[in-house]
Amino acid sequence: MNNARIDHTASVLPNGKVLVTGGCNGSLLNSAELYDPATQTWTLTGSMKNARSLHTASVLPNGKVLVTGGFYFSQTESCDDSRELFTILDKISNVQNNSKATVLTNRKVFVDGEDIGMNTINSAELYDPLTGIWTTTGSLNFARGGHTASVLPNGKVLVIGGLYVWSLQSAELYDPSTGIWTNTSLLNYPRLFHQTIILSNGKVLVAGGIFDVTVGTCELYDPSTDIWNTTGTFNYRRVYNALVELSDGKALITGGRYINFLTSSELYDPKTETWTYTSQMNQSRAWHIASLLTDGKVLVTGGFSDTLNDALNSSELYDPLKKMWTTIDSMKTARLGHTASVLTNGKVLVIGGLYVWSLQSA
Repeated sequence: MNNARIDHTASVLPNGKVLVTGGCNGSLLNSAELYDPATQTWTLTGSMKNARSLHTASVLPNGKVLVTGGFYFSQTESCDDSRELFTILDKISNVQNNSKATVLTNRKVFVDGEDIGMNTINSAELYDPLTGIWTTTGSLNFARGGHTASVLPNGKVLVIGGLYVWSLQSAELYDPSTGIWTNTSLLNYPRLFHQTIILSNGKVLVAGGIFDVTVGTCELYDPSTDIWNTTGTFNYRRVYNALVELSDGKALITGGRYINFLTSSELYDPKTETWTYTSQMNQSRAWHIASLLTDGKVLVTGGFSDTLNDALNSSELYDPLKKMWTTIDSMKTARLGHTASVLTNGKVLVIGGLYVWSLQSA
């Protein structure tokens, strides 16, 4: 890439290229880049109006990309060392020491009473792959970062939770035809750094995250009724896990952290709305990525583990038929906070991230 980055987004466009936006690299980035799998080259494209990190990017049915929310820093040094960024995130999510994060009405984030120079954003932007130009669209009703965004079957975008005044309980719908955001009904629990997937039945599964402690509950959103219902609870609470829908319609959640870093994995069955244990990963990890491959297996890459006190270069494959994990070749570079995109040719493009010497809870 032209810019090293962490906490960015990577989106596979309809033309097969990959759009990478924002993130951190010494300072917060508003730059965007395109990767062409055919030529294996990176080119800079138009820059976003706002620099942002821990935002979301959603490919709309019309081919445009909607970028929403995120964090920015009022103090350059807050993003000057990415290890410090993860220390901040660790403070926010540390359930053992129960650190408290608050965002004031001016959107400034305080951790344990300390101004960390972090702010949340309510702006949203649209990228047009045909022109390479970014345009602003309607703003979110709540500034938020660490949220999720899902493109629903009807083409609208559902943004859930995140950080504004601690963990948000709100969700919003974006209508691409009008550029307007409308609030949905409230979640049952506020959530930050949760995971979201759209199930084959069209409902949205929201799993885990952070409130005042790690949330072990899950919820289902029905777009046809605008109703949130609680569903099966994890066997083990977790945050900074990875969630992916399998080819058979079940959901697989892997790793994460609850006091300790986890090797455990669980399967969610939408028919019974229950979670059951499946085999454990070979390596405990959080801040990793799980990708559904074209053959139905799940590739897990990188992350961080307290057993090594370092970023990981290891990768594992989960076989849903055998319900077994297999260690495969390691990545050339250890990384966490990266992205992994399944390309149209079936290969997986791993982008950016951070290699750290240590990450300590405060």
